[in-house]
Amino acid sequence: MKERKVKNPRRVTMADVARAAGCSQATVSLVLNHVTEVRISSELRQRVIETARELGYGQASFVKSLVLQELRGACIGFVVDQLATTPEAVNAIDGARQASWGHDINVLVGQTLDHSDRENIVVERLLRAGAEGIVLMSIFSRRISLSETMRRLPVPLVLLNCYTDDCQFPSVVPDEVVGGMRATRALIDYGHERIATITGEMFMDAASDRLTGYRMALKRSGIAERPYYIAEGNWTPSSGYEATAALMSIKTPPTAIFCQNDKMAIGCLNALLDRGLRVPEDVSVIGYDDDELARHLRPQLTTVDLPHRSMGAWAIAQLARGKHKSHNPIEVTKMECALVSRGSASWLSATLR
Repeated sequence: MKERKVKNPRRVTMADVARAAGCSQATVSLVLNHVTEVRISSELRQRVIETARELGYGQASFVKSLVLQELRGACIGFVVDQLATTPEAVNAIDGARQASWGHDINVLVGQTLDHSDRENIVVERLLRAGAEGIVLMSIFSRRISLSETMRRLPVPLVLLNCYTDDCQFPSVVPDEVVGGMRATRALIDYGHERIATITGEMFMDAASDRLTGYRMALKRSGIAERPYYIAEGNWTPSSGYEATAALMSIKTPPTAIFCQNDKMAIGCLNALLDRGLRVPEDVSVIGYDDDELARHLRPQLTTVDLPHRSMGAWAIAQLARGKHKSHNPIEVTKMECALVSRGSASWLSATLR
């Protein structure tokens, strides 16, 4: 096939491939999306694949993946399992939007409710709308199993707040271990040694990693871990309240409590208030997530920031650099979780030492 040269390089579309290959745009879509139910001659399939390769568009899974030279004027598909239940997805999408704003990139969003059939439909429609890259997000950090649809995308894929065992795609998660260490270390630096923590549901990566960070901070500071200072919650304010009531009933109650999300911290603050205790004079409290509500509590809640906006911007940058499936493992990127100091944590009172 004669080599084609494109003047004034720009974003290659399916229409360009169809025109160069001498077929319809629908045929190009069927070939590049691996639709086998429609009978297309092997000669035409091969011609479409070779044309797409030469023009720099997406190829089938057995051809080199599409490398985005630039994203200006393009659109990106953002696929998330849940939109409404937590702010994490909205924050990540907003980070992606901010990173795209000055580069004329549109972000198209689809919700799957974690249903595989719905995921296939969402991805198909995003590709049909011209998405030149897909960001797949989970609302909580976890290992996932990618569907064949996702693994055989004709455009680059980036994973946000999730990762796969084979690590074949760029992925980013919060560094929850360091976040847990940072929260606990802040309380240690304030002079506390009787530090309790209220965990989330332990089957989740976030809860187990934050607990690991808590334990590491204690160990590095030479503070003995007290198992009775570890209370399990379920991320809700009521579980934070109940766990705090149990912790403060111990013979030697903690002088500081690290709640592993801000909602449990609300319950913690209420439980302390009901016992006539002051925060931070009697008990220091640190939360996690930096939810909007943390700024409106009294006292304002010291917490740890979940970097979902930065993660959204990072995902767009990976697509812009042409990151795609690799035959070699790609290390999971861990984004820093920063401490946000406010009024709910302070120096240990001399009377409590």
